[in-house]
Amino acid sequence: MTIWTDLADIEFKLYYLDANGINTRVLEAGNGEPLILLHGTGGHIEAYARNIKGLSEKFRVIVIDMVGHGYTDKPDRPYTIDYYSEHLLSVIQALKLSKVYLSGESLGGWVAAWFAAEHPEYVHSMVLNTPGNVNNKLEVMAKLKESTVKAVLEANYENVKTRLEWLMYDKSQVTEELIECRYNIYTRPEYKEAVHHIVCLQEIEVREQYSWHPSWCGKINVPTLLAWTSHDPTSTVEEGKLLQDMIPNSDFTVINNAGHWPQWEKVEEFNDVLTSYLLENKVVEPAK
Repeated sequence: MTIWTDLADIEFKLYYLDANGINTRVLEAGNGEPLILLHGTGGHIEAYARNIKGLSEKFRVIVIDMVGHGYTDKPDRPYTIDYYSEHLLSVIQALKLSKVYLSGESLGGWVAAWFAAEHPEYVHSMVLNTPGNVNNKLEVMAKLKESTVKAVLEANYENVKTRLEWLMYDKSQVTEELIECRYNIYTRPEYKEAVHHIVCLQEIEVREQYSWHPSWCGKINVPTLLAWTSHDPTSTVEEGKLLQDMIPNSDFTVINNAGHWPQWEKVEEFNDVLTSYLLENKVVEPAK
């Protein structure tokens, strides 16, 4: 199976929308209530290619290239958590959505949590998928920055493959097509400048402004599931549970035998976890 044969027998559309001046790539499938999926650092829509068919049976799945990523516009400025959150708000408003389900992987989970803290009125419930590096471990930040920048500035098959293999517990899950897909993005001329803005969050002086902390996590009042893995390269299960203490009334689950991309390595289990939690934990608006 490949990314596009995974989608071969479902109806979907790939298009661009204007999100407050940011030309944003979007893939949609399904007709249920909207579920927005957010990728991680250096990622793109295809990070969820294996999930779209299954999730579209229950949701109107909306996957985006976040600002500065994939084929979305890349403004010349640092891509900080509040900026990603503002872009997400602009996407929701451009699509005229009143309320959404949210799930984000790694950076996407961080952005989803920040967004829910700032704009809870837009969120039914959410799943944060390996948001990672809760303790701001410098060695993890350095590794992520180095491998991301190298994959772009020294783009070749092996460097892109190495960057993708870091995400996986089972390295064989890194397909030739996924490598080619990411290589084609990383070799776009505008990406060589954007990558420095993308990795700004791996600099401690920038990251500390948005670090996981009860001061803002405590504002999250929507049902939240933390979906960790047994082999996440950024944080242990024990470190992940620190977030459960910060986010009021949140839940925690572990997907075994997966790394940083459980949505790719454990497709059916991930889809089942996400679907059951979101649909069972929908915020019901009070009658007016």
